[in-house]
Amino acid sequence: MPTEPGLHMSDDLEAKRRRASYRAHHRGTKEMDVLVGRYADDRLASYTIEQIERFERFLTIPDPSLQQWIFSGQGYNGIEFEDLLNDIRAFHGLGAEAK
Repeated sequence: MPTEPGLHMSDDLEAKRRRASYRAHHRGTKEMDVLVGRYADDRLASYTIEQIERFERFLTIPDPSLQQWIFSGQGYNGIEFEDLLNDIRAFHGLGAEAK
């Protein structure tokens, strides 16, 4: 995707970070806004463009599924986002041992 004159790849990366952060903080339920938003605040600054794009795909999962996976630690074994869910659980002190 070509960038506009005067824009750099880092500008595109920062725009993606801001968009992902906004979406993480505006999930639809207060609990998920807090869980996913705080995680995004901590992690997005170090994410590569590929990691941000993956996180954006993760954000398309409906809140009820994410909430169940994050709180229970079960039901997501083997999916694309297994390591991300484990990291979110560990970040919030929910443990990563149960899947």
